[in-house]
Amino acid sequence: MKNLPIFDLAVIATYLLGMILVGVYFSRKNKNSEQFTKASGLIPGWAIGMSIYATFLSSNTFLGVPGKAFGANWNSFVFSISMPFAAWVASKFFVPFYRATGEISAYTHLEHRFGAWARTYAVICFLLTQLARMGSIFFGIALSLQALTGYSMSAIMLVMGICIIIYTVLGGIEAVIWTEVVQGVIKTLGAALILYLIIVEMPGGVSKIVEIGQQNGKFSLGSFAPDLTTASFWVILLYGFFINLNNFGMDQNYIQRYHTATSAAEASKSVWLCVWLYVPASLLFFIIGSCLFAYYQVHPELIEGIRQQVAAERLPLNASHEQIVQVAATLQPSDYGDKVMPHFMVTKIPAGLVGLIVSAILSAAMSTISSGMNASATVFSVDIYKRYFKKDIKEKQTMQLLHIATVAFGLLGMGTGIAMIGVKSILDVWWQLSGIFAAGMLGLFLLGIISKQSGNYEALTATIIGILVIVWMTFSGSIPDEYGYLRNPLHINMIIVIGTLTIFLVGVFLTRLRKRREFTVES
Repeated sequence: MKNLPIFDLAVIATYLLGMILVGVYFSRKNKNSEQFTKASGLIPGWAIGMSIYATFLSSNTFLGVPGKAFGANWNSFVFSISMPFAAWVASKFFVPFYRATGEISAYTHLEHRFGAWARTYAVICFLLTQLARMGSIFFGIALSLQALTGYSMSAIMLVMGICIIIYTVLGGIEAVIWTEVVQGVIKTLGAALILYLIIVEMPGGVSKIVEIGQQNGKFSLGSFAPDLTTASFWVILLYGFFINLNNFGMDQNYIQRYHTATSAAEASKSVWLCVWLYVPASLLFFIIGSCLFAYYQVHPELIEGIRQQVAAERLPLNASHEQIVQVAATLQPSDYGDKVMPHFMVTKIPAGLVGLIVSAILSAAMSTISSGMNASATVFSVDIYKRYFKKDIKEKQTMQLLHIATVAFGLLGMGTGIAMIGVKSILDVWWQLSGIFAAGMLGLFLLGIISKQSGNYEALTATIIGILVIVWMTFSGSIPDEYGYLRNPLHINMIIVIGTLTIFLVGVFLTRLRKRREFTVES
């Protein structure tokens, strides 16, 4: 632990103040809910694409991806490889669909297709997903800044959360998008700077990094065997395709941006711009993780401090130094991967540059959290409050509701982040939670879009069966050994795949049964 120099603190403070001022600037335009949620449809496609890219490039990527590459290999990069396939589906079908409906909420059409229950179910899944996303990002940024400043993780989340709430409440979606454009540039340059500093510090340079990486299988994309029980190439590819399909097709964060574009064509371009930016950028973070692994292989003495820190966190407060050392000796790289990059920043990045790097990490967190707060507030106001409590709410009251909801979801996100303190891997936690919550609403959405003849009965029955399958796949690991044959044999990342397909296929099957019965009766 070390305290940041005054110059670095000044850089960070300037960045945070700048974000707040952006919110103040755009607050002059936010006179109605249309501007707050859609920016009146006047944002250029390139800015929306940069904004979506910045949302994807969260602190889960900034810290979690290098941690995964350090502790394992490039298996998780397969997630990025799946993005172009999901983007093609989104740009061809989803974007035109949402632009045609004109509905700001991604879930209104579900009520038109299947009834109020479908809309409410999707909204609940979305809000839970957002809390999981915001919480993991709050936790990730606090983990990094605690190593740099020594402040408690809770205090760091609180300060950062207040700044995000202020500029999001004041500026609305337009402030979110334009700050994310800036943040996307900052975080990309920050990652490039970190990579340069690691290579400069590395004896032997790039060739030594490649040598160590090859010897330890750090560049592997995982097993290509047709195995769905482990994190094979195919499991991550399927997971990535379905979760990105959910992102581009069902996530209010992205759907809302489609409505801010000047045209459907510009909205589709924004999806592709995000993909072409994110895929190489995510590869950059995997390279950083492999470089850090090589660096600490050359300097094994530097890793002992990280090991003992993790060991101390797993033991009671009164544990002796000998106990900590014993536990530390048993730890594997995957146990402390998320702490490696913060450690490198603390010990090796020169004063004056740390502030820039921290600002990049802050931007990685703030962009995703701010968009999540705005989207959650929009969904709450449209799909819950106006739907169930007060339909004919006045414009002034709508703006007040949006502001209050934005603050509330910001605070809930902070609370979720605090609850995550102590988790092993940020990326693993986020992937598991998002897969569980997203599976149900994506299957229901695809049923409504593709199977035109499916009705309320088929959709409700399929959703109930899908939820039961998701619950079983999620919690069957706790089944006693004597009933081990009832456990889910598939990898946990297959939950979104199986859950989505269960709802969709069961719905289609029930629809065909109904049509066959109707045909038999008519005959």
